[in-house]
Amino acid sequence: MVIEAGLRGAFLLARGRPEGLMLIEDTPEGALRSFWAAAVCLPAFLALRLFDWGQGTAPGGSFSLALAAEFLGYVASWAGFGLASRRLAAVMGRQAEWPHFLAAFNWANVVQYLVLILLTVPGAALPDTLSSGLTLAAAGYALWLEWFIARVALLLPGGQAIGFVALDLLVALTVQLVVNGLSP
Repeated sequence: MVIEAGLRGAFLLARGRPEGLMLIEDTPEGALRSFWAAAVCLPAFLALRLFDWGQGTAPGGSFSLALAAEFLGYVASWAGFGLASRRLAAVMGRQAEWPHFLAAFNWANVVQYLVLILLTVPGAALPDTLSSGLTLAAAGYALWLEWFIARVALLLPGGQAIGFVALDLLVALTVQLVVNGLSP
């Protein structure tokens, strides 16, 4: 029931409909439960990694070590953004709204992974320019969705909501640098 409500809310938010927040839990316990979204997204994450490696960027050395490093990075990204965003919300005076934001953000990741799968995998059959365009469109949509959720869930002006998008990018890039250092 929690997963269904979270996904229904995320799909409404994904269409720019703030009423999706009403379906997503707004308590600290709800924020914690929203990490079920990480389990829902894991198959898509693994599929995208394997697809990327199949396109010629496979790690050298041990496949199992590279996969373990990617999995640890996956977990660290989810937890890292949650912790970092809590601090940023407190600095912006939005700590009370943070659990609702984090829950919405986590559930929206399911939509983001779905969009990535739908645009990236078929895009591999297209010329490089079109494939890159689809990947860029998916990334742009994901950034917009993160911004929209920060704006509506934290009741922030658009400019301040950008801070949460930048934080997510910073956490993701930092974790990826560490993962790249761990992979053979």
